[in-house]
Amino acid sequence: MSHHKRNNKPFPALEGTKAPSKALFIKRWGTLLNLPDSGFPEFSEELFTRDAVNSLFRASQAGWHIYLLGNEDHVWSGQIDQETWTRFESELLEHLSKNGVPVTRSYACTDDPVNGVEDHRKESVYSLPNTGAMHHARQMESIDLRSSWVIGDENCELTAGWRAGCLTAGVINKGATPKNPLETDTAFAAADLGSVLEALVSTVRAA
Repeated sequence: MSHHKRNNKPFPALEGTKAPSKALFIKRWGTLLNLPDSGFPEFSEELFTRDAVNSLFRASQAGWHIYLLGNEDHVWSGQIDQETWTRFESELLEHLSKNGVPVTRSYACTDDPVNGVEDHRKESVYSLPNTGAMHHARQMESIDLRSSWVIGDENCELTAGWRAGCLTAGVINKGATPKNPLETDTAFAAADLGSVLEALVSTVRAA
């Protein structure tokens, strides 16, 4: 009688059969990071808003996929070049990763069809309030948009979240003056990103 070693390794999930994941779509400036009045900064951990990194770590540990969003007008307007932006973004993502916050994808719109300079004068599905970022995440990582949140301090990203079918949470940044202050109805609002994330993580654990 021959004996065969049983293979106990599970079969990989077939395409379309994976359980949908939940995501946090977070705006960079004014929500995750503070932008100084003096202009575009070098990357520094001092740019993070209160308790943002620690709260993101806890959210990631609780099972949320983390995405970053933003219309980067300092790039398309020519205030900084693409190389400067790429270096800043790389240092930001590296810092988050080292602190246990893996960013699934970073969506940055560096183009504007009307006011963009040179190569940056074009349309983009990632330009907020377009919903390209959310639908791309849904397609690539099976994100369930109905159980995902868009978090920001301006109407632009919150409108995009509403249009994509996401839940939305507002950050009331008292120390800043948003270009498009919050007017969109949101599920709730808090003083900063850390407070919003703590509420989300606590609610999920209590459920």
